[in-house]
Amino acid sequence: MNPWYFTFYHLTRLIARVFFRFRVLHRDRLIQEGPVILAMNHESYLDPPFAGIGCRRAIYFLARKSLLDVPVLGWLLPRLNVIPVDQEGGDRNALKAIIRILRANHCALFFPEGSRTLDGQLQPPQPGIGLVIAKTLAPVVPLRIFGAHEALPRGGGKLRFCPVTIVVGEAIRFTAADVEGNGREVYPRLAQRVMDAIAALHLE
Repeated sequence: MNPWYFTFYHLTRLIARVFFRFRVLHRDRLIQEGPVILAMNHESYLDPPFAGIGCRRAIYFLARKSLLDVPVLGWLLPRLNVIPVDQEGGDRNALKAIIRILRANHCALFFPEGSRTLDGQLQPPQPGIGLVIAKTLAPVVPLRIFGAHEALPRGGGKLRFCPVTIVVGEAIRFTAADVEGNGREVYPRLAQRVMDAIAALHLE
């Protein structure tokens, strides 16, 4: 971890534990070495930092490109391993950046749904994560966050100090046979497989 990431990691962990009673179930299922895709449902702006503190290794994040236009954030976010994404155009450059990161044996957080949920329900996945899987064959660890929508919903809701929990699923490992075929068919199929694994996770 670089110094900025290290500082914000521990600050966020303290805030999460004190104000959100944050916990991670089945943390031992996380893969601590080599290329890994963390695939999580997207409920709130709280999701990326909470996913970050759920993992003991530094991870890379995708975020809306417009966030880098905000004063201070534009300077800070790249130091926190944030990769800007142009959501309007499906930004292939961001996907290529994630592929490079995985091929360098790092860990990346991916939201298969693409954008935050409006009602707290899971949304259909976008094919982007399928493309990344096909190009890297990186194992995918499904995560499901609970409580983040209630704590900070999309649409301008007020911040509430609700309990937030992340449940970690068993890693999904892909083979060359899984990614054979036309990308237009393969990528959505891979993405749905990951989304189904996320949906299968529940609070215990």
